Amino acid sequence: MQHLDTLIYAGWIIPVEPENVVYEQHAIAIQNGKIVAVLPSSEAVRQFSARITHRLTTHLLIPGLINTHTHAAMNLLRGFADDMPLNEWLKEHIWPVEQAHVDREFVADGTRLALAEMLRGGITCFNDMYFFPDVVGEIADQVGIRATLGLILIDLPTIWAKDAEEYLNKGKEVHKTFQNHPLIQTALAPHALYSVSDASLKPAKAMAEEFELPIHIHLHETAGEVEEAVEKQGERPLTRLERLGLLSPRLMGVHMTQINNEEINLLANHGVNVIHCPESNLKLASGWCPIPKLLKAGVNVALGTDGAASNDDLDILGEMRTAALLAKGFSKDASSVPAATALRMATLNGAKALGIDHLTGSFVPGKSADIVAIDMIDIETQPIYNPLSQLVYAVGRDKVTDVWVAGKHLLKSRTLTSLDIHDIKAKTYLWRDKILGSIKK
Repeated sequence: MQHLDTLIYAGWIIPVEPENVVYEQHAIAIQNGKIVAVLPSSEAVRQFSARITHRLTTHLLIPGLINTHTHAAMNLLRGFADDMPLNEWLKEHIWPVEQAHVDREFVADGTRLALAEMLRGGITCFNDMYFFPDVVGEIADQVGIRATLGLILIDLPTIWAKDAEEYLNKGKEVHKTFQNHPLIQTALAPHALYSVSDASLKPAKAMAEEFELPIHIHLHETAGEVEEAVEKQGERPLTRLERLGLLSPRLMGVHMTQINNEEINLLANHGVNVIHCPESNLKLASGWCPIPKLLKAGVNVALGTDGAASNDDLDILGEMRTAALLAKGFSKDASSVPAATALRMATLNGAKALGIDHLTGSFVPGKSADIVAIDMIDIETQPIYNPLSQLVYAVGRDKVTDVWVAGKHLLKSRTLTSLDIHDIKAKTYLWRDKILGSIKK
């Protein structure tokens, strides 16, 4: 009998690979933070013993959810400005309050608030785009969550940097700090094509190639963005990226609500990843990403929440349901984006977009033990005929009881083990009062 670190027995396990499969009465064996085996509980009893054993007989286990696009620290601006289009929301409300309040302390406190929310919702990995990525990385390291830090680039002076050269130089330093970290990597994060010039994108491309970094950018988010690009530059944003040689499997295009059939083929031909943020797009009335067409063309589509200032939650379980329902409604095809596809978008597809699908995103021996346990016993999830459908269409994040990242138990019976929720709440109240007080003045 082999002795392990951890054995988790569960009522159901959805491995994602193979797709559309549910294992009943199975167990996951874990050693040194990695999955050793996924096997029937009756066999696990005979083959393994463990230092720690969890018997979650009413639970469903899924791979850790991946939030492939967010602005974590903006959790401190949740509900600050609502019910207005993107340009007005961003330029008249969000950017001014950020200019007045964002500093290292804001980012640290906002990131802790976001990580607490994400872990309690089963998110084990997030792809961030915000100021002070070094601070975000420090907090993620302390907490033990998996992260991709966006090395922000924008043609505007901010508290983080004054020009493109400084943004890129600071980005290189952040990359060097975390380049050997087991859970944290970096990505180049130009804000958008309307806020970053060709002169800035060219050295950014060279940096991404030098360090083999993913590139994470808001793209084709609104009709106004595309129309303005055509008016000012004589070409659509995707055409501009193609001209600059930036279309590749390294690129993550976020939102993509305004794309035509020719551009869908362009994305597929270059292996570009699309990050779908359905609830943020709906709230800001930005449009809808044509997910069924993208999937049919072979484009890798992952899910993101965007920031809590424009969503207003970091809930990938909710995004799965919204993405599936939107796809059915717009395509008038009830079989469009079935439950298995929605779950894959929230797990393995996100890992693929980030270039870490060899590490996480599915329950495959050798991959990291990034695991979410969801209690299916409550009235809201009964009766259970198909656990996979139940997961996507009925489960809320309040049913998440336990979360492991690389085998480390970060959420235990709904209690965070590496974050002080009382301290987070206290600091959040202070920030709310500070921001409200500055507005009233």
